[in-house]
Amino acid sequence: MNGVVFITGASTGFGRAAAETLARRGYTVFATMRNCSGSNALHCAALQSLASKEGWRLQVQDLDVTNDDSVSKAVEAALEKAGRIDVAINNAGVGALGLTEAYTIEQFKRLFEVNLFGAARVNRAVLPSMRRQRSGLLIHVSSAAGRVVLPAMAVYCASKFALEAMADAYRFELAPFGVDSVVVEPGIHRTPILENFTAPADQIRVADYGAAAEYAARVKSVFDAANEAPETPGPEPVVDAFVNLIETPAGQRPFRTVPTAMVQPLLNPYNAAAADLRQAVAQIFNVQELLVLQRSAEAKG
Repeated sequence: MNGVVFITGASTGFGRAAAETLARRGYTVFATMRNCSGSNALHCAALQSLASKEGWRLQVQDLDVTNDDSVSKAVEAALEKAGRIDVAINNAGVGALGLTEAYTIEQFKRLFEVNLFGAARVNRAVLPSMRRQRSGLLIHVSSAAGRVVLPAMAVYCASKFALEAMADAYRFELAPFGVDSVVVEPGIHRTPILENFTAPADQIRVADYGAAAEYAARVKSVFDAANEAPETPGPEPVVDAFVNLIETPAGQRPFRTVPTAMVQPLLNPYNAAAADLRQAVAQIFNVQELLVLQRSAEAKG
């Protein structure tokens, strides 16, 4: 393979595994993460060292998805080095678990800055070149919590619901340019995000709820137990979903992919109904042509 893939949040978890897997398959990979000279210095150095040892076409770049200038510079550097970006994997994300009322507005903003606005920044940076080349793929890493709301996870769920809405609108709007927009919805996998949930800052509000807030601990215990259970999958099924989407011909990719076997019975019927509803919406608003991805002449050949 000789495509060019740009990945955010590549220090650990899905992003790191995807960077290694795609580089091993012959892709040119730009693996990005924040704080390469600080908190992620060891991750940056380890991944770059592995790439050099294996002879991969993989470069590690510093990128903070919450910063416009950082995103623009990283994408510009990738375009200058590779000449194009074929796939952007919007993987950077943070989690939150706790009583909704106890999250401050600043905490809401910080989480949305990463999970939603970060993806919007990356998309805005890569899309002009994708539209010019009349091909490309945006992969948005959502969650089962982007389809089903959990108590004590409203902040995270809201950000992922919003990400799915944005990805869906992009799928309509970019179809005339041959650019595809898809969503991957993992369930629980063993990744560091499970160990780093943001807790609510306003502990006075938590105390006000008293015993009524106990459910939050029960929700968290499910994640904690899953993170320790040997049967909980690692990142591999999610990475396999990325590879399958990238290597599926343009115009044939599903909008939503559920890579986690445990939640497929829950989400797949819901997603099938949503796909039918999407067809109806396009008809009602007279935009049926936006349901069909316009493949470029190069892609068709």
